[in-house]
Amino acid sequence: MSFPPNSCDRAAQVISRRSILSFGTSSAYNGLSMIQANCRARFTAADFDFVVRTLARSQSESVSLVDLLADSETRDSVIDSPRLVEAILCNDSQLRISSQFYFYVLARYVLRDAGVRDRKLCDYVGSLLENFSRAHLLRGPQADAGESPRQYLSDMLIALSRATQDEAFLLRAHVGNYSLFISGIFHENTQRRSLRGAPDIGFYENIGRRNYHLVASHATARRCELDDVYAELADRFRDVRLALNQLADRLLNLDEGDRPSLV
Repeated sequence: MSFPPNSCDRAAQVISRRSILSFGTSSAYNGLSMIQANCRARFTAADFDFVVRTLARSQSESVSLVDLLADSETRDSVIDSPRLVEAILCNDSQLRISSQFYFYVLARYVLRDAGVRDRKLCDYVGSLLENFSRAHLLRGPQADAGESPRQYLSDMLIALSRATQDEAFLLRAHVGNYSLFISGIFHENTQRRSLRGAPDIGFYENIGRRNYHLVASHATARRCELDDVYAELADRFRDVRLALNQLADRLLNLDEGDRPSLV
């Protein structure tokens, strides 16, 4: 999927500078400091070389695959091959692929298995995983440089009471993303903490679904062509969350020490 030139950059002009994420520019963020469905748009030559080496059984097949990968309409079908997932899992320590390719392929695999087949949504979830896998990104937009990071959902929800409409959009999008990541990738940790009084999975599902629903109707979401993604995430939050549970349990190796603090 391609985005209209500078559409989100123009949208960013209506967002206060106070709303920009303090942790800097990430490869999957543009001027809005928000996650985009753009993993596929950022695949590298090394990624395509990995696809050809993995799938081609002969020189002629290599040539054919190169041609197929050059065509945006056939590229997606090629990258849906389960053999790519197998190659990634079997050669995890020796991979020479981009993080956006890695997370898109794995996210697409578990989401399709869960019946979530929309590629744009899979692209968004892959980008979310790419970014939120770095624990220091688990914070919301900060009002100014002197303000403490909004590490916890409770802080972000309190901030909504004094946010402008455009600031609220960024905060709500982050709350939805945060809730999906925590309940999807760190579900076992979340359940254990809930036994000691912390919010349970149902809390994150409800708050994530609600905030995705609210941002889906925002003008900025439409300008960035994310309104349909947010709407589907609101409708199918549990399906996506369960798919990410499978991803965490079966395909990812996460160290306990790397897990973020929860409310």
